[in-house]
Amino acid sequence: MSVVVVAILTPKPGRSQEILDAFAVVSPLVHAEPGCELYAAHTDGDLVVMVERWASPADLAVHATGAGIARLGALTDDALAVPTDVKVLQNVPLGEPAKGTIQ
Repeated sequence: MSVVVVAILTPKPGRSQEILDAFAVVSPLVHAEPGCELYAAHTDGDLVVMVERWASPADLAVHATGAGIARLGALTDDALAVPTDVKVLQNVPLGEPAKGTIQ
């Protein structure tokens, strides 16, 4: 069963583009990781929100210790105001299957 993750990054003032640039660098690495089904950046003002979907908890565990995340940390640690807030979500299907869950 797929695992959905939301990661919220709060940059220091004026540094959100630096965070997005770092994701542009690491996204090709992450997209090539086994089990990566979705790894997409979104913004809300200065916040950067990553929405991820992994084929399995094991794939997510490998990702969490992989080269892409290590590179991301090296590129962003100084730009973050607070540590990244990572949420591993449990699916609660509602209504129509295609619309009531992240596919």
